[in-house]
Amino acid sequence: MDDALYFSEQHLAVRQMVREFARDEVAPVARAFDADSIFPWENVKRMGELGLLGVPWPEEMGGAGFDLLSYMITIEELAKVDASTGLTVSAHTTLGTSPIVHFGTDEQRARYVPMLASGKVLGGFGLTEPDAGSDAGGTRTTAVRRGDHYVLNGSKRFITHGSVGEVFIVTAVTDPSKGTKGISSFILTKHTSDLDKVRDLGIGHDDSLPAMKGFRAGKKEDKLGWRASDTAELIFEDVQVPVENLVGQEGHGFVNFMKTLDAGRIGIAALSLGIAVGAYEEAVKYAAVRKQFGKPIAEFQGISFQLADMATEIEAGRHLMYHAAWLAQIGKPYSKEASMAKLFCSELAMRATTKAVQVFGGYGYTKDYPVERMMRDAKICEIGEGTSEIQRMVIARHVLKELAG
Repeated sequence: MDDALYFSEQHLAVRQMVREFARDEVAPVARAFDADSIFPWENVKRMGELGLLGVPWPEEMGGAGFDLLSYMITIEELAKVDASTGLTVSAHTTLGTSPIVHFGTDEQRARYVPMLASGKVLGGFGLTEPDAGSDAGGTRTTAVRRGDHYVLNGSKRFITHGSVGEVFIVTAVTDPSKGTKGISSFILTKHTSDLDKVRDLGIGHDDSLPAMKGFRAGKKEDKLGWRASDTAELIFEDVQVPVENLVGQEGHGFVNFMKTLDAGRIGIAALSLGIAVGAYEEAVKYAAVRKQFGKPIAEFQGISFQLADMATEIEAGRHLMYHAAWLAQIGKPYSKEASMAKLFCSELAMRATTKAVQVFGGYGYTKDYPVERMMRDAKICEIGEGTSEIQRMVIARHVLKELAG
């Protein structure tokens, strides 16, 4: 892709900065953190210092003051060496912070966004439940108004930063008779599960945030991939949430979360693209030096054709993802394009990492090389923030609407 098509000099400078950070500080620890499922708090602190946890938010909100394209560049570059780190930025920024930025009150933005955008604390997004995955409208968590507060009961599943985070936007049913129009969203706060560690680091906790009684993290998931990313249950047992923590109006939670997911799908497309590019680059380097039958394996058609396919699909995925991000940035409709980018890039990540492991042969199946980790990290991209099947439903709905209209 011609950099001049989407990128300014500032975009290229952001890319170089993130690329150097990823190469020098993320890549050396990625294997060990994946193996032991360790959340990379030290790198989170460094990302906060670099402004990577608030890339698209204005400086007056504590952010870096860059644009959406800079944010997608950041996710892609991090994911090239470690998808878990890329996801940490994506989930925190799009899911944990953007609902407050876009749908919150001035008071909510002033209260929570600076600490999130600066990386002082991590945020999360509580939508998925044990019985409400792709059917997000099947939310069972309830919020009952009692005077100046709501009482929340229920649970959420597979929540990124569920253990380590402190600020969460969660959905709950406020009026069961109205279906999805009876779902609202709220800001809930708790203490991170790594309180002792983060206090020593000086990041990850804010004493001004109340630990709401009855709100806690549950089981931490032991995952196939994204192992250095924190994923856990959230549990609500008679949690008293002040009325002023309602995000937007009652009954607007579902539609606002769907808008958030549209933007989140571009982020997962960027993450998926990064995984694919990382696997491709590893495969190219290996094929150039690995010799069989007296010559580099890159000279064999069976290998060179696989590299050619990877390069071509990556170019297509890059155009899809950055086009969707550009549409979002200039305020144009982008729901269809976001789903197309997410669908194509997530499935590309799976194809590219599978090919990369094949290029490496037996070595690719060992932990001596990063392609096996990339292959494990790729699979969830076809599932999280709307499965491939859901993306096809969304795209088809747009196509048929355009045809009718």
